[in-house]
Amino acid sequence: MGRKLHIGGKQAQDGWEILNVQPGPGVDHVGNCTDLSAFADGSIEEIYGSHVFEHLTYADELPRAFDECHRVLAADGRLLISVPDMQVLSWLYIKPGLQMNDRLQIMRILFGGQTDEHDLHKVGFSYDTLCWFLGQAGFRRAEQVERFGIFDDSSDLKIDGEYLSLNVIATK
Repeated sequence: MGRKLHIGGKQAQDGWEILNVQPGPGVDHVGNCTDLSAFADGSIEEIYGSHVFEHLTYADELPRAFDECHRVLAADGRLLISVPDMQVLSWLYIKPGLQMNDRLQIMRILFGGQTDEHDLHKVGFSYDTLCWFLGQAGFRRAEQVERFGIFDDSSDLKIDGEYLSLNVIATK
């Protein structure tokens, strides 16, 4: 089985290497997803990133990060990406009768938790916009899935019965 890279991860799991901008327990590589120069071309079978790519600027950092992911993935390698679903979040935010705690959680998901300089969201995604960015980086196929179920993370968050994340498998 090939190498698997979990970008932004904190939870160690067999078979996965973790790349994070901050050092911590279980982090194998400290760095930013816009520069994957520590990994050779075609050396990774699968990349997983949950609620990472919305932290990047859409004009510069995001295209670089997707280009880097594409570069390091092996032929037919997969990028499993989970980002806040701007369409669902926008609809839920204005939904009549939604509790204030839910509105505040949606606001934090839209704009980041803002707990440190890394926890700010700079781009929003719908399926169409995410697929456009992935296509610009050379990914040949993208498929939306309901959930991944690999890690205990934000990709499974729900409010009022609605998944808040856009979960997509992009294939090189």
